[in-house]
Amino acid sequence: MNKVDVVNESIPIFIKISEGIKDHILSGDIKEGEKLPSTTQISSEYDINIATVNKGVNVLVSEGIVYKKRGIGMFVNEGAVDKLINERRKTYKEKYIVSALEEAKRLKYTVEELQAMVQEVYQPEA
Repeated sequence: MNKVDVVNESIPIFIKISEGIKDHILSGDIKEGEKLPSTTQISSEYDINIATVNKGVNVLVSEGIVYKKRGIGMFVNEGAVDKLINERRKTYKEKYIVSALEEAKRLKYTVEELQAMVQEVYQPEA
């Protein structure tokens, strides 16, 4: 897993942990059905209190992204990727598109110019 982003101090560390794990699931680094690194591993690797790591993982449990096998560890639920994609698609428009289009209006771009920019920049994965 990548280092936890400690630069943005306004976001609690346990949220950064849960979001980081979600990113790893979405990228395929951790697959559905696979075991997550243990909370002890995450705690020692990033020098974060284990209670904070547990709190971050518990967020994922409450969201149905991971589940616990008693005495074995935490595992990624089947369907977690689709669930995460749907969750992020809901917030994508508000978080990115609306503000980008507001700025485009201020810069007096036409819809056609915006479409041309998207086609120029966007390269979907094969």
